[in-house]
Amino acid sequence: MIKALVAVRSGSERVTNKNIRSFAGKSLLEYKIIQLKRLKMLDGIIVNSNDDTMLNLAKKMGCEAVKREQYFALPTVSMSEVYKNIAKNSNSDVIVYCNATNPLISDQTIEVAIRFYLENYPEVESVNTANLIKEFLFLNGEPLNYNPKKQPRSQDLPDIYALNFAVNVISKKDMINYSNIISPKNHLILTNELESVDIDTEYDFEVAEFLFNKKLKGGLICC
Repeated sequence: MIKALVAVRSGSERVTNKNIRSFAGKSLLEYKIIQLKRLKMLDGIIVNSNDDTMLNLAKKMGCEAVKREQYFALPTVSMSEVYKNIAKNSNSDVIVYCNATNPLISDQTIEVAIRFYLENYPEVESVNTANLIKEFLFLNGEPLNYNPKKQPRSQDLPDIYALNFAVNVISKKDMINYSNIISPKNHLILTNELESVDIDTEYDFEVAEFLFNKKLKGGLICC
């Protein structure tokens, strides 16, 4: 059994009510559910939340609604604890963990991730989306990925990948065992700049909404 899992909570500190406020005429949560309902590879959609408004919306849209204990919605709790708890309360063998805050990920990319997981498990225990970073990075005041005395062109920097968490495919068992949605035996699927858009700030929200509206009108050449 393969089900999508959308984990949302109230109490966002950086973007107020980001999952249920108006976004291009609906909400991020609504759009994510609509997208996932289009995917024939899924046996269902689970919405996990501490918020009754979000859970009621999920029920109205035909999803399984799982109430999260308030402790696991606190900003102080580690994501490892959250992942483990969410997995334990999900009725699915394989979990396709999708964030509502990645509204520009394509149906095709989600399906590619699921298919790759099914065809390569157990050699691959998780499939996760990521984007390529070609930036001059510093850590504790020191260059992280280049030698300043032999500074390369940005395109010649080493390939560093950042997880964007738009799509993550993993078994319930492994998600519990690793307390995470990425495993040691992972496979990264690279997403382009548009698909990698993730909403963490008010600026991100406005940019994502602008791009999403262009997508709805057929104005984007990808995604």
